[in-house]
Amino acid sequence: MNTTPSPLVELRDLRFGYGERVILDGITLTVPKGKVTALMGASGGGKTTVLRLIGGQYRAQSGALLFDGQEVGGLSPEGLYAARRRMGMLYQFGALFTDLSVFDNVAFPLREHTSLAPDLIRDIVLMKLEAVGLRGARDLMPSEISGGMARRVALARAIALDPELVMYDEPFAGLDPISLGTAARLIRQLNDALGLTSIIVSHDLDETFHIADQVIILANGRIAAQGTPAEVRGSTDPLVHQFVTAAPEGPVRFHHPAPDLVQDFGLSPQAPGRAP
Repeated sequence: MNTTPSPLVELRDLRFGYGERVILDGITLTVPKGKVTALMGASGGGKTTVLRLIGGQYRAQSGALLFDGQEVGGLSPEGLYAARRRMGMLYQFGALFTDLSVFDNVAFPLREHTSLAPDLIRDIVLMKLEAVGLRGARDLMPSEISGGMARRVALARAIALDPELVMYDEPFAGLDPISLGTAARLIRQLNDALGLTSIIVSHDLDETFHIADQVIILANGRIAAQGTPAEVRGSTDPLVHQFVTAAPEGPVRFHHPAPDLVQDFGLSPQAPGRAP
């Protein structure tokens, strides 16, 4: 009997770039339903680009991206709108509306995308805030709460419409250790309690590896490693090893490719006292 969860998101030989700059070069991966998948890798490796492709902000130049069996790039505007209602997004640093209260931030998607009665919206908002431990902060403004609290409010907003997929773009960036641990625990608990599928883009190895079911490391436009956290940690690939150990030396160099120093600074190797 096959117990492998069916995929909610699939990328099949997907290619995408900006002009001549290739970002994703033939990526194939699956995001299983009900699981937490982490997308990791060095900055500029295409992790956030994958989220934007899933949400239909970008379209693949070749290959396919499927959401629950539907080709996202081929959806009509109405079809894409319907697919997006099944997705939630937590942006870097929360991206709360600064002129709206905590309550109104969470209520915003419900008011925009449903015709629910105000009393029902109130109950849903309070339930979502209770799920992230902030029901008592409903009347505060974003300027009156901490960064960690703002991230939790943003998470409550991301799940307000009961999405099937929640995407997290650097959910741990800038958080203190307590807030970081709280956010990580919430992501895992909500994923399991609500039957969500989660995709996390993160550079925080310890917390992400602790809560993820699957880790995918992107590098140079391709998948460098894919598997359970333990499998990825045990990879012998030099690039993956450098990433998971934070080694300063390895395939990822400190210096971006540049002309020779002599050429750039006009130095003469023969001149006394001049650096070669």
